[in-house]
Amino acid sequence: KSLLGRHAPQALALSTTALTGVTLYEPNELVLSARAGTRLSDIEALLDQHGQQLAFEPMDYGQLLSADAAGATIGGVISVNASGPRRIKAGAARDHLLGFRCVTGRGELVKSGGRVMKNVTGYDVSKLVCGSYGTLALLTELTLKVLPKPETERTLLAIGADEAESLALLRRATATPCEPSSL
Repeated sequence: KSLLGRHAPQALALSTTALTGVTLYEPNELVLSARAGTRLSDIEALLDQHGQQLAFEPMDYGQLLSADAAGATIGGVISVNASGPRRIKAGAARDHLLGFRCVTGRGELVKSGGRVMKNVTGYDVSKLVCGSYGTLALLTELTLKVLPKPETERTLLAIGADEAESLALLRRATATPCEPSSL
């Protein structure tokens, strides 16, 4: 995601492209662990086979930034907290990160979190590294909460409406018995 933000050229670069693969997937427990360089498209395909999804609807910035259209990795998604329009209902990427492994700038291996959501005292370091653009640590493995896909879904587009009409449509949509996941 180096094309996002203010790029500062460096003599050396770290890459997670060799860190690929799903290391744990328990569909019944709604938990998935994968190495940071695993392509998002591979994870979504695996989840789709079991009727599950990453509920925060991660966005692949590839086409937008004239990069590899299917090149988004799970490490990149978490590093920039990439969340789609469903964020208002499902939460951001950071809300689905259960745990991670990383390497600090001092070369220390660190593990934080685990495979379950639970109330514990102390710092929630997962919330700190998610969205830090890799400035705090190089993520090497991530554990995420996954959720079942909805049984049905529809996308509605309103084209040609002015601002007042658009706002009226949004109010009507939220007042229906249906459950909008993004607006």
